[in-house]
Amino acid sequence: MTHRTSILALSIAGALTLTGCAGGGSAGVPSAAELDTLTQQIVQRDFHDKGIVKVSQAFTDDETMRVCNAADVSGKPLDDATAKRIEALNMATIKWPANGKYLGDWKEGEKLAQSGRGLTWTDKADTPNGGNCYNCHQIDKKEISFGTIGTSLYNYGKLRGVTDPNSPQAQEMVKYTWGKIWNSKAYNACSNMPRAGHKGILTEKQVADLVALLLDPNSPVNK
Repeated sequence: MTHRTSILALSIAGALTLTGCAGGGSAGVPSAAELDTLTQQIVQRDFHDKGIVKVSQAFTDDETMRVCNAADVSGKPLDDATAKRIEALNMATIKWPANGKYLGDWKEGEKLAQSGRGLTWTDKADTPNGGNCYNCHQIDKKEISFGTIGTSLYNYGKLRGVTDPNSPQAQEMVKYTWGKIWNSKAYNACSNMPRAGHKGILTEKQVADLVALLLDPNSPVNK
């Protein structure tokens, strides 16, 4: 199951438990296999392609999501061995910049951070996707509306001692920042952060612009 389908499954589980209709699970709770079956039935019945949004894309699955969703349902964190294995799988998916340039334009990065557009049925296929970064993080101290699901990124570069992101001393942090944006689960197996590059949400240029937003000393992030 993906995160979306796991939410559906949990709702189904609650309904079944309350009505006493659960099958072979423990103490009347449906098993994982029953939840998967019920969820797929609901998806096939009630979800339909609309605009650029396709059901086959919205409910894609992979081992990372299966493992992390199972952990969410059980309420138990991944054991160290499983977490390291999932992180290694995702690390292998990171695509480093083809032109070797990790930093783009921080001004474009700020526009991306502010934008939540893209990937909805009302968007056109050529609508550039936004990063929607403020939905989860504080970035610019002047921004009064931001989410707190993620840690504050204000002074991201300054706190990490990056005064010149093009210097040899800063390259490890620059590369880490790129990788984290491209596929966050390479560094935290069940991170809530979208796998922006890996899933094709953001382009290489957009990732570079966000790296610049976080690390360029002229960016409002580091003021």
